[in-house]
Amino acid sequence: MTDGPVRFLAHFTVDDPERYRIYEKGFFPILKAHGGRFITYDDAPVVLEGQWTAGRSVLIEFDSEEALRTWWDSPEYKELAAHRHAGTTTHSVIFLHSPPSR
Repeated sequence: MTDGPVRFLAHFTVDDPERYRIYEKGFFPILKAHGGRFITYDDAPVVLEGQWTAGRSVLIEFDSEEALRTWWDSPEYKELAAHRHAGTTTHSVIFLHSPPSR
């Protein structure tokens, strides 16, 4: 696990807007309770190079990988994530770590 800020990127398509709305409504209180910070989202980014699958990209940040994993593995988020699983197709989920100090 890494110390220091960790960014989390999720990219997905919404297949069932009603299920996704349930997820969206519950997302921010759980994120905030775990110290996560919503950075931004985009439904139509400008593609400068290569192929991009249509969908929503979301970027959030935590103080550490441990904090991120505590949120991700929490019972309240897992319960809420069932709506995301039912209402979206996730294309990628990655951690973006800060560059090493030089």
